[in-house]
Amino acid sequence: MTKAIDQLLTRAVDTAVFPGAVWAVGDPDGIRDQGARGLLDPSTPDDPMRSDTLFDLASLTKIVTVWAGIGTLWEDGTLNLDRPLVDYLPDLDGHDLASVTAQHLLTHTAGVPARANLKALYGTDRSAVERGILHERLAHRPGQVVEYTDRAALILGLVAERLTGLRLDELSRACAWDALHMTSTRFGPVDGADVARCAPTELDEDTGRHLRGTPHDYSARLLGVCGSAGVFSVVADLGAFLRYLLAPDQAPRRPGFGPAWIKESLKVQTGALHPARGLFWHPAPTPDGVGGRDVWAHFGFTGTAMWVSVRRRRWAVLLTNKLHYTRDSHPILDVRKAFCRYAFDL
Repeated sequence: MTKAIDQLLTRAVDTAVFPGAVWAVGDPDGIRDQGARGLLDPSTPDDPMRSDTLFDLASLTKIVTVWAGIGTLWEDGTLNLDRPLVDYLPDLDGHDLASVTAQHLLTHTAGVPARANLKALYGTDRSAVERGILHERLAHRPGQVVEYTDRAALILGLVAERLTGLRLDELSRACAWDALHMTSTRFGPVDGADVARCAPTELDEDTGRHLRGTPHDYSARLLGVCGSAGVFSVVADLGAFLRYLLAPDQAPRRPGFGPAWIKESLKVQTGALHPARGLFWHPAPTPDGVGGRDVWAHFGFTGTAMWVSVRRRRWAVLLTNKLHYTRDSHPILDVRKAFCRYAFDL
């Protein structure tokens, strides 16, 4: 497996799919295999990818913050996934989002608008942006269409903050990061000397330099802390998170969510609708189709990815900074499919 993965990633580096990558595959006992290929920045050949490289996780933020936090609130009885959001946020009364449920949002069937420029729509005041997100009209009726949107995580992040009185970064530490010793995981921008070990992403037109330690996502930059993006982390921290999903009873200190939430999330929740979704997780695409729906995945726009299979007792992480080269996600899709096949012996 290690040789096949290293060859796959070396080819991807050589063909400019991404500047570099860090990966790990593990089981309930920890990391089984790992490696790093390529460079942090192709213009600096003396700066290789390393196991402690910090990556802008992009949408993996949704899993390590909102998914963990909502799972905690569900397990302790604070949040019922099937109750309308207006029961928890009374100020939604009279707005389209009032009848939407957390279940709709977690399965991307809520009908909320697709990705949009929050600054252009609502300005730069955080309260005004939050109000705009919560009061926006739906694009279609809930439960009709599966359509991935960052708005789902933004809304659920606000719900979690309102219900707990904690900012999402504080809630994430309390629900998951501290218990799992995810000591390198934090919301950006990254401070001080740690910036040097961040993988640079896209070119910032205002400065003429690639973003490094600053979230690529405009919502994360605007809001500072939000549910859709903005977290930075390392492969070991994500491995610890995924390892817990496989063996929650082995954790020396349990996070806020546990086996019930994991089981509920890693199964198809969208019925006959396509594409199939669990709760913020989706069946992993592979070269031969979906891997038996027992391997679940989540991907990030910057080039990050993670997978988990309870039945196979295995997890995997692939972190890249493909956004350094392009916003086109097609080149990395084949790499992810092949990596999943090697990692899970599909």
